[in-house]
Amino acid sequence: MNDPNRPVTGYPAAGVPPPNPNGYGGSAHQQPPLGTAYPYAAPPPSSAAYYHNNPYYQPNPYAAQRTTFLRRVIGIAIASMVIAGTFVFILWLVLRPRLPEFRVDSMSVSNLNLTNSLISANWDLRFTVRNPNKKMTLYYDDVAAAVFYDDVSLSDTTVPPFFQDKRVETIQKASFATAGAYVDNRFFDMMNKERSRRGAIGFNVRMVARVRFKAGAWRARRRFVRVYCKDLSVGVGSKNSSGTLLGGARQCRVGV
Repeated sequence: MNDPNRPVTGYPAAGVPPPNPNGYGGSAHQQPPLGTAYPYAAPPPSSAAYYHNNPYYQPNPYAAQRTTFLRRVIGIAIASMVIAGTFVFILWLVLRPRLPEFRVDSMSVSNLNLTNSLISANWDLRFTVRNPNKKMTLYYDDVAAAVFYDDVSLSDTTVPPFFQDKRVETIQKASFATAGAYVDNRFFDMMNKERSRRGAIGFNVRMVARVRFKAGAWRARRRFVRVYCKDLSVGVGSKNSSGTLLGGARQCRVGV
């Protein structure tokens, strides 16, 4: 019979694994030794490898043809653009197209009346258009002109169509008229002060012309040419209702 007062020795016994704290025992649940590697599952095959190894996969015979067709279309489009650009550049080098030149030769004002923010006047403009091109003729289909004070439009008109041969100057005229047109008080006061101080009023003329460029059988598309003639001072004092351009002819700025 075992003595209950005898102290317990040799526990746990040598070679016997400690009990599992979760209540499971047995050598099957022993912890593996350190350094043991677990093998990972192999990754699934790629979609391309899967389809190529799949006996039921049938490749689309038209996919490669469509890709080749698209590449050819893109290549032809790029080549066409390069050829067209080269042709236009060579044509430009040969023809050297230049914009026409505009010059105001004279401008007169008559029947000028400034009363209560209203203006009445007649303007007569004479200007010269020059074609500087050596190999191109110009056709002016529509020419619209307007008289301004600062940015305020006072009157507008149109000029009849005309034609210009190479290296030719053409004289044109334009007449404007307004009767009782309202002008904002700020610009009306500026006009009166300028008239009293300088004995002249500076007007601006703007023109828009639709021009065709032609060289032999070749015709370029129509272009809108914009003309700006700035600060055309007309000598009309506070006691006068008419006057003419001061300072001689003025060259205008031309653009597209």
